[in-house]
Amino acid sequence: MSLALFPRQLLLGALLVVTPLIATPTLAEESRSRLDVQAEAQLDVIPDRATLSARLWERTPAIARRDATANDPDALREARDRLEARAATLIRTLAEAGLEREAISAGSLNVQPEHLPGERHGDDDRETLVRTRLERPFRLEVEDLERLPLLLDALTEAGVDALDGVTYDLADRDAATDEALVKALEKARHKAELMAETLGVSLGPVTSIAETRAPIYAPRMMAMSADARESAPQGEYRPGTITIEAGVSVSWDIEP
Repeated sequence: MSLALFPRQLLLGALLVVTPLIATPTLAEESRSRLDVQAEAQLDVIPDRATLSARLWERTPAIARRDATANDPDALREARDRLEARAATLIRTLAEAGLEREAISAGSLNVQPEHLPGERHGDDDRETLVRTRLERPFRLEVEDLERLPLLLDALTEAGVDALDGVTYDLADRDAATDEALVKALEKARHKAELMAETLGVSLGPVTSIAETRAPIYAPRMMAMSADARESAPQGEYRPGTITIEAGVSVSWDIEP
């Protein structure tokens, strides 16, 4: 073998020896001790606004389905006139109760047929009746919850056919969800400091932060009906509280 080959072989050997020495600090960094903490926090907030949902409807007279005048335009017009007159009365009653006109939203007119069982002819033959129902939904935005019982009384006085419920909400949702997240982070830090003190170690810098449960605000819905409203005590319409939950996962280095 030629002696000229020896320098190249020695160089390759040196490279093979040096390579593990370069990788050693990286492995040491990966093996550093770490403290992982998960924490969840719960925030109870009192709503400061509400939305009321109500409906008015009128019906045409029920007639036999086979009757060609089932869609009598005169009957439809009369039912619509009655509905619009009641809607105007409802808006006026709410305004007198202190609700701004801008806070009252009247939905589109909804027209749908209704089928009813009629008189029985013979053992199995029952006549089917049909009528048309005209309905208008209303949505009321209430920013002063102290006025809520008064507005519910006004709706009942105006003769609404259905009270679909009250939805309690917050004017500033972002502030509430941010507060819930801050509480979760503070709880994670408290847990980490308590664990480090108990175990006699020192916390280094934070190495990772992640949400395990994003804070979600869901308006609180309270269902009701017009019949239930007439007999319900006023205290039943207190908003109570809405719960917002948040969760985080935080990691700290442990100082050597």
